[in-house]
Amino acid sequence: MTVAAMQRPPKVARQSSAEGVRLALSGDWTLFASQHLEEEGSRIVEEARLDRMVAIDLSQVSQLDTAGAWLINRARHDLAGRDVAVTLEHVRPEFATLLEETHYRDFVAPSRPRFNVIFALLADFGESIVDALREFYRGVSFLGEFVSSMIYVAANPRRFRLTSLVAQIELVGFRSVPIIVLINILVGGIVAQQGIFQLLKFGASSYSVSLIGILVLRELGVLLTSIMIAGRSGSAITAELGSMKMREEIDALLVMGLSPIEVLIAPRVLGLVISLPILTFIADIAALFGGMVVSWWYGGISPAAFASLLKEAIALHTFLVGIIKAPFMALVIGLIASMDGLATQGSAESLGRQVTSSVVKSIFMVIVMDGLFAVFFAAVDY
Repeated sequence: MTVAAMQRPPKVARQSSAEGVRLALSGDWTLFASQHLEEEGSRIVEEARLDRMVAIDLSQVSQLDTAGAWLINRARHDLAGRDVAVTLEHVRPEFATLLEETHYRDFVAPSRPRFNVIFALLADFGESIVDALREFYRGVSFLGEFVSSMIYVAANPRRFRLTSLVAQIELVGFRSVPIIVLINILVGGIVAQQGIFQLLKFGASSYSVSLIGILVLRELGVLLTSIMIAGRSGSAITAELGSMKMREEIDALLVMGLSPIEVLIAPRVLGLVISLPILTFIADIAALFGGMVVSWWYGGISPAAFASLLKEAIALHTFLVGIIKAPFMALVIGLIASMDGLATQGSAESLGRQVTSSVVKSIFMVIVMDGLFAVFFAAVDY
């Protein structure tokens, strides 16, 4: 015999009495009955909604689970809302406990406070400014801790972790080369194509070489590389440190008398500072190669002519501008990623939020620093 055959379907029978109306429930009021259980639960309200006093008899109920108990309580709640007095009769002790635990409760939505839209916008704006200042203070404080730790390591070279630094250079630098080369080849080709297309209208397509060289070496090479590293390596650093914080590994380092900045953060930040200028140089070469190929194919400028025009358009300082920016951007990316990783709380949601915050803030600060460097180099005519 199957389990379904052994089940007794739930039923509701109406019985009249001197005290009022009695609803006799029978069968198995369990989730197994599914839709039939829902129908019988609604029938309790239909049978008693026109009466003033109703007694629900549970003497013939053979099984009851939370689904059945909740439907009975819902029916009691609906009848009480119609001013019908409801009582339960012949309730087993285990059924009484279940009915008490599944007591039907209304969830009243909290009233929305009235507020002035202008005041709310001003309050949000002020809160954002305070949060930004607080983040800036945290960043400066963290930078001070990092610098003081590096000074201490410089005074005690035996504490420097060379193996970790080399491993980070491999992870951040060597393994990032393929994606950096691919993206910059494509960007260099796009800049060349658009430059030739626009300058061809004035018969000055050869000036596209100057456009490519100056734009790539001064701005695009280091900017695109920094953004890629912020998204690839910065998020990885935040996730790694955040996972260690969640598993209390960083607390274990402190208990052992080790500094997390020396052990975990210094190799990662220094790896970024060393790798990003190298990646910027590779990105510059890749972007110029992409521009040369597109100029040859789209604008009829041969590689020899491209190299000659490029030599006339750029100087050593044009190349150095991008290289000088790279270590500073790497430092900012590393510090932001490390700071957000250490700020992770004990949940996966917090880790995801900190990783997102790290990438967004790193990219924002990279663009801000690029603008500040552009203003600075223009002011000193470099």
